[in-house]
Amino acid sequence: MEKLYKDANVIIDRAIKENMPGEAVRNALKNHKFNGNIYLAAIGKAAWTMAHCAQKELGSRLKRGIVITKYRHSLGDISGIEIIEAGHPLSDENTISGTKKVIEMAQELGTGDELLFLISGGGSALFEDPLPGLKLSDIVETNSQLLSCGADIVEINMIRKRLSSVKAGRFAQICVPAKVFTVVLSDVLGDRLDSIASGPAAPDLSTTEDVMAVVEKYKLKVSKTIKEYLSKETPKSLDNVETVITGSVRTLCESAAEIAASLGYTPHVLCTEMNCEAREAGRMISSFAKEIAFGSDISRFRKPCAIILGGETVVNLKGKGKGGRNQELVLAAAEGIAGIDNLLIFSFGSDGTDGPTDAAGGIVDGTTTQRLKEKGIKITNALDNNDSYNALSAVDALIKTGPTGTNVNDVAVVLAG
Repeated sequence: MEKLYKDANVIIDRAIKENMPGEAVRNALKNHKFNGNIYLAAIGKAAWTMAHCAQKELGSRLKRGIVITKYRHSLGDISGIEIIEAGHPLSDENTISGTKKVIEMAQELGTGDELLFLISGGGSALFEDPLPGLKLSDIVETNSQLLSCGADIVEINMIRKRLSSVKAGRFAQICVPAKVFTVVLSDVLGDRLDSIASGPAAPDLSTTEDVMAVVEKYKLKVSKTIKEYLSKETPKSLDNVETVITGSVRTLCESAAEIAASLGYTPHVLCTEMNCEAREAGRMISSFAKEIAFGSDISRFRKPCAIILGGETVVNLKGKGKGGRNQELVLAAAEGIAGIDNLLIFSFGSDGTDGPTDAAGGIVDGTTTQRLKEKGIKITNALDNNDSYNALSAVDALIKTGPTGTNVNDVAVVLAG
């Protein structure tokens, strides 16, 4: 088991490093010709890293820049760029004040100017300015409902983009007559530009019918003012924007597979669009693990192997515990592999933070369930209370990387020796 844990740590560490946005940003800038004054706005969990790389490439050509990122995701000063830390996954007053600064900068742009817009996961919460008649509390309350009901990121962004003056293509409209060159690090399955950070510089593909269907599906409680905004259409075309996608969960899974192969495992990437309830994903993944462990004649998986799934699961919040989707996934998987030797399951978020915790995810093996029992912890109770963090912490099964500077969804891996 010691080798499996060592190899798991190598896969986690190297996969994250190989998906840092620096090289991708540099390549995007080298392939783009800037003709006028260059301004910069960067939003999201990887905003600091992306802006830092851009500043190194552009130097004195960069006239002004603003970064809005999550608390503790800034790694120091960047010459000529103002750095603002704000709330995630729920916006706060720093979000509003930072966004207003970006809006003011955008409103001052003229013909011939160009805004380099760097977007990464978390941008929806970190870049926000409520529409007239709405308060931040309205958006936070609506967003809280969406996060707790099990809505996926596309559905979440479909709602909140329509309550904002900078989402759904509206920020690109503010920048007119300037051009906007957008470099995107995708955290959305399928790389939908209108959903990544709620599409501040992308035409909105959703319709009012789509939006109201989400409201009805999850029985959202919304005010009259919010309902009026949800019934208004958003920009469907923009003529001042050029966009490049620089990374996604696909590249993260490819990295994990290549690293696993270099360590002697046969890799199998099963999917890159895993999008379901976290505990159900955990149970499904544990069933794959059992097939490997017991050597089913009809299974194509043979040890040593690495089964890799990428995507982003959701958690239906019912309890008052502490945890994140990756932690909940592996805790649910632990029961399915109880007593099985020489096999482990781990899942982690590439940004280094899983839910409102300091962990990136969790890692479990065939002894985890028994060790939890010895601590007086029942997996069913922990899952029902959404308390995966404390359960995994009790048996030293958390993955902690710290904020990484990138954000391209999550990867779950079955590692069998």
